[in-house]
Amino acid sequence: MQEAEDFLEESRALERLVASVEEPVLSTATLFKQWTINDILQHLHILNLAAYWALTDKAAFGRYATALLANKSRMRAFENEWLNGLRGSTLVAAWRDFFPIVASAFRKQDGKVRLDWFGPPMSARSAITARQMETWAHGQAIFDVLGVERHDADRIRNIAHLGVLTFGWSFAGRGLQPPGPAPQVILRAPSGEIWRWNDNAPGRVEGDATEFCQVVTQTRNIADTQLRLEGASAQTWMAIAQCFAGSAQKPPAPGARRRAAF
Repeated sequence: MQEAEDFLEESRALERLVASVEEPVLSTATLFKQWTINDILQHLHILNLAAYWALTDKAAFGRYATALLANKSRMRAFENEWLNGLRGSTLVAAWRDFFPIVASAFRKQDGKVRLDWFGPPMSARSAITARQMETWAHGQAIFDVLGVERHDADRIRNIAHLGVLTFGWSFAGRGLQPPGPAPQVILRAPSGEIWRWNDNAPGRVEGDATEFCQVVTQTRNIADTQLRLEGASAQTWMAIAQCFAGSAQKPPAPGARRRAAF
């Protein structure tokens, strides 16, 4: 699966960022719920482990899923306990050494294979795409707090596609009905290529692919982008867009998530 290679490259891009970060800086709080860089890397590592178990060891995944669901109200504390307080350079090394193993395991699989997950089962292709999406989205908070501008590659098309596919979920998760059909989505890729979805649909979301991915992953408010919106569906969707699973989350307020200036 190409998606496994894309997850690997997304993880490597984040690894290059944190590789030179001094250990005390890993305790810095980010603008994502005040999670520290350590917290984010713990979260990414433990979900990489979960995805690997879902693919290779159903019993191990079941034990972890049962424990997590019993502790979902204290997820950060639970993840820290599950990893025995793994922090700092030791955590960076554990995460760095394991994500290639995950990528290798998924690369060899049929993308249609169904895997258990915390909600409904999902395909192996969806599972590894979700790992890329979370790595990219949570990684944004690390780029931001370190004041580093990220330069994306066209592999973010997987994230944009996931964002388009979850148009209905963004409303359903809030008990809402969309005001109309999903709009056209026309995005400029990092390479300059134009990506299109829902051609001929009424309404439109148009602009930079990175900004679209930031909105659907809730790392930026729509007001902090230059995306152009036409129609009620586009405007309502982009105000609440959420491409990740779990309970409905409120997007950050305008200006709340941003790159630090030094």
